[in-house]
Amino acid sequence: MKILFVSPGWPKGRLWGELGFKFPSLSLAALAAVTPDNFQIALCDENIERLDPGVAVDLVAITAMTPQAPRAYAIADLFRAKGIPVVMGGFHASVLPEEALEHVDSVVVGEGEAVWPRLLDDFQNGSMAPLYSAQRLVAMADIPTARRALFAGKRYLLTNTLQTTRGCPFECEFCSVTSFYGRNYRTRPVANVLAELTELRKKNSFAFFVDDNLVANRSYALELFTGMKGMGFKWLSHAPIDFGRDPELLRAAGESGCIGLFVGFESLNQETLAAMGKVTNRATSYLNDAKAFRDHGIGILGSFVLGSDGDSPDIFPRILAFCEEARLESAIFPILTPYPGTEVRRRLELEGRIVSNAWEDYDMGHVTFLPRGMTAGELQEGHDFLNRSFYSLGSMYRRIFKAHRSVQVFAPMNFGFRSAIGRCAKVCL
Repeated sequence: MKILFVSPGWPKGRLWGELGFKFPSLSLAALAAVTPDNFQIALCDENIERLDPGVAVDLVAITAMTPQAPRAYAIADLFRAKGIPVVMGGFHASVLPEEALEHVDSVVVGEGEAVWPRLLDDFQNGSMAPLYSAQRLVAMADIPTARRALFAGKRYLLTNTLQTTRGCPFECEFCSVTSFYGRNYRTRPVANVLAELTELRKKNSFAFFVDDNLVANRSYALELFTGMKGMGFKWLSHAPIDFGRDPELLRAAGESGCIGLFVGFESLNQETLAAMGKVTNRATSYLNDAKAFRDHGIGILGSFVLGSDGDSPDIFPRILAFCEEARLESAIFPILTPYPGTEVRRRLELEGRIVSNAWEDYDMGHVTFLPRGMTAGELQEGHDFLNRSFYSLGSMYRRIFKAHRSVQVFAPMNFGFRSAIGRCAKVCL
């Protein structure tokens, strides 16, 4: 029997659909790793290749985030019309399984590794259930090494992606992580991670940890970084801004090969940060924190959520000025998006402020709710202004053309974002 894993394409004309650098779906490789050997497996990632609707398969498995959901449903409808059963998992289907079941035969809620073998056994016996949900969280020691052979021959920028932790100890209002993994922060045994890294190093010196917060458990992170020292990796991941106030851990990260981190600044307003639940952020120390990252050879991909209740139109030039003063190597400017399952969605629903459930617009680049401190049009214009201005040639020169080891990653990243933003603008004309 043959399974086709599918990663639906992002809508064209949207930033994430236009970016030239693509990364594979680690979740599909994790499912492939626990797929019994009697199944043949194949992958179609619509972000880099076209889906062949005539492909001969026995089962289709799709994962999707919210803006990919409409395309995922279209793919499911296409295969089911041919009598081929379809399974769906991921963030969106886990939160809205009833909606997904209008298009698929079965939904996997939450972490899939624990239930995937059982689902396949039921499928072979002709008794696949409409809903599979693990009774407990996956034991981190049991997470298998991803089956990266699934990515062979694909045009990915990097396939050395891996996960060391799951969950987050914090509960930011706008974030989907706690609704999917819970607030229980779990760690894989460092020995398992180092063994996986040893194999990955044979193919490539770059690695990307997809963890939502790699350093939430300080002792774990320190052990990991110490173990990685000397392996010769250049790696990236996610960390909170208060990481900049831990010199020992910063030094260990830099010495282990860290050259860049995704950092959620989210807001320059401390009251807004408190309302979000962003308890690790101290806006008054942002400049010093960012400098600490840079002093240890670590570049920053900053994130600023636009449209919070404390925001007014003057926030956009203020964010741009801060980014340039802090010399952030790169940044994204997501519009506040009320994803299903988040606290911000529950609040905005109660307040009657959600104006669209067109999931394709839940791409962090479109306004789907009524802002308080400005009009929806002003929020959209501010978002577009920041993207254009931050990725202008002048701003790029001021921020990234300096002697710093992270330039090797962030210079191409800036040009990639600049090109994607330009293509988005042309589609919108």
